Amino acid sequence: MLILVLAGEIIFGLPFHLARFFRPTYLDVFNISNTNLGDVYAVYGLTAMISYFFGGMLADKYSPRILMSLSLILTSIGGFFISTIPELSTIFIIYGYWGITTIFLFWSAMIKATKEWGGEYSQGKAFGILDGGRGLFATIVSLIAIYLFTAFLTQEVTLANPFEKRKAFQSVIILYSSLTLLIGIIVWLFLPDNNADAKRKEPIFKNLNKVLKNPLVWLNAGIIVCAYSAYKGLDNTTLYAHEVLGMNEVDAAKVFSYGSLIRPVAAIAAGIIADRWISSRLILVMFSCLTVIFAILALNDTMLLYPTVVLLNIYITFFLVFAIRGIYFAVVQETKVNSNVTGTAAGVISFIGFTPDIFFGSISGRILDANPGVVGHQNYFLFLTVIAFFGIVIPFIFRKISKRNGIP
Repeated sequence: MLILVLAGEIIFGLPFHLARFFRPTYLDVFNISNTNLGDVYAVYGLTAMISYFFGGMLADKYSPRILMSLSLILTSIGGFFISTIPELSTIFIIYGYWGITTIFLFWSAMIKATKEWGGEYSQGKAFGILDGGRGLFATIVSLIAIYLFTAFLTQEVTLANPFEKRKAFQSVIILYSSLTLLIGIIVWLFLPDNNADAKRKEPIFKNLNKVLKNPLVWLNAGIIVCAYSAYKGLDNTTLYAHEVLGMNEVDAAKVFSYGSLIRPVAAIAAGIIADRWISSRLILVMFSCLTVIFAILALNDTMLLYPTVVLLNIYITFFLVFAIRGIYFAVVQETKVNSNVTGTAAGVISFIGFTPDIFFGSISGRILDANPGVVGHQNYFLFLTVIAFFGIVIPFIFRKISKRNGIP
């Protein structure tokens, strides 16, 4: 499980952590806008979506050790290349490449290995530990990256010249690339190669039709669409802290890093509760709370007079989002798909569930650029409020169908 945790987070360090923890610096060094970055993520999402679908079936055929190690090594190569700070057109190509390397060989293999580790009665705990551990590792690496970034600056970040910022950010990219390569080697050397289902000689498309006919699989995917959109919504935190709360780039990055410390607590706690109270039911309750918090941030101007209160609300959203994220794949157990097609089910669910990688960045980038400053960020939170509301509706329908089928 430790290897799954390390690999499961670092694989997304290059495509996501760089812009998540260092958003203002990322936009400045690469000389791009929020809209440009959103479109870059749309390219990633498009190639990733295709990769989710076919990668799921591949995970039922081959060993996670082989698939995951190769994925990490290929991803690191893209990282070393982007550290040269290429033009926007090249960034599009790299993110499209990452959409394949981080998903096709990796994602469903990791989900299947985690589900097998959790067994029949500890799915919540298994996925809670996976996501919580990933969050803790992400925070540790981000704090190291922030320290490395500031170490390359000879003065306060707001006074640093473009050359210093570029060199400092390049060091961060190389750090993530090197760690991705190292963990790829560790996966190859130490991850047990004991996936019995992967050794079966069944046709790769044999059980796809059965998975697609299960309505709970589609609803599980819908839950993940809402949850993943809310998770991607957190990416705006550093920019919000910088533009609305008036923090410098380093302090804004620290806000997200400190918020990430909540992730292991939230995910593991949700996993433990979910094994006793059913994952889909817990997700419904948490989305209800999340909808209220997003609405408050979207509609309440007076809160900006009290930055501490604003940050408290933001950290509550961190807790809820990380808790939901920690258990949304535990819901797969409630769909009652057979264990030998878990990879295929995970691929189908992910194919639909992670479509926000295609649309979320482009929409949110345009929302922020259309009304720079406070108004843009309030509109952004209103967008998240609507998504969270659907996060209430879909698990409610899931629960109704489950009960009709005799599932608790």
